[in-house]
Amino acid sequence: MLTIMSLSGSLNILAQTKSNNEVLQRKDSIYFQTEEARRVGDQLLLYQRDTGGWPKNVNMVMPLTAEQQDSVKLQKTRLDDSTIDNKATTMQMVFLARLYQQTKDVRYRDAFRKAMEFLLSGQYDNGGWPQFWPKNRQYQVHITYNDNAIVNVLKVFRDVIKDVEPYNNGLVDDQMRERTAKAFDKGIDCILATQIVVNGEPTVWCQQHDRETLLPAKARAYELPSFCTQESANLTFLLMQIPKPDERIVRAVNGAMKWFDEHKITGFRLEKYKADGKSDIRLVEDSAAKPLWARYYDLEKGEPFFCDRDGQPKRSLQEIGYERRNGYGWYNDQPQTLYDRYETWVKKNKIANRVTFK
Repeated sequence: MLTIMSLSGSLNILAQTKSNNEVLQRKDSIYFQTEEARRVGDQLLLYQRDTGGWPKNVNMVMPLTAEQQDSVKLQKTRLDDSTIDNKATTMQMVFLARLYQQTKDVRYRDAFRKAMEFLLSGQYDNGGWPQFWPKNRQYQVHITYNDNAIVNVLKVFRDVIKDVEPYNNGLVDDQMRERTAKAFDKGIDCILATQIVVNGEPTVWCQQHDRETLLPAKARAYELPSFCTQESANLTFLLMQIPKPDERIVRAVNGAMKWFDEHKITGFRLEKYKADGKSDIRLVEDSAAKPLWARYYDLEKGEPFFCDRDGQPKRSLQEIGYERRNGYGWYNDQPQTLYDRYETWVKKNKIANRVTFK
């Protein structure tokens, strides 16, 4: 049971992580010329595991005392907390790449290359990545699309291959770039291979897929095998960004867009309200509302469902408990961002067999 104290602690961690993420995702070149940016960069070097990766949900921006630094150093040999979940590793890599471009300090370049080796080492033969490695357990071994883990890796790989800022000016050598190109192609092959097929037609993806069978897989108790819209929208957009898409990619994008359009929820909006002195959410009728998508749709009927920590799917948001109802993103509008992008993609690539939307 989640107590009020533990819920408060969780919210505090989320607030700290948000602040951490805001700093690590800065892009302004002037900032990376400052001593403050160097201080943050040096702390990222400290937090980087010997594996080459970083842990998640740790505020790596907050200044550390000498005692805290010693404590972080003791964690460097850990093998079980390096991850690509929640933007970990890729976020630190981008920061270090930007810092190297402004400082030319080879420590930041070398840390980036070490992280690249970590990412390359974690790829399965089928092209996917687990959530954690080299040591992992339970659902961490699955091919992980949840929270855009693999998408974030492939976006870094794509830009490294293209030799664009901030991955240019000798950040990686030609040999690493060639290895990265092969890994990127394998990653796209994995995305295409894991796309859920129904009656011979490609649809969308689950948050995670079994590393051996490639079928939709379960993660946490409330994350059941399903059609998952939020992650699928980002996978679809990644495929749209591939130059000169072949027939496989065209079929995958068309299949996903068709599925999104057939499963959009219209005439409702998500509303925050107060009940018994607490903030809560509910779905309410609104004829003017923009389309929404549930995060999960069951694999049998393609209908929205919601799930509590007991692992039992429910048909409405109000049927699950307060903690999970308000502590997880059950609806999203991410697929809506694809419609204009799809039109641009169709026109640019002269796609003849395009999807017609309702």
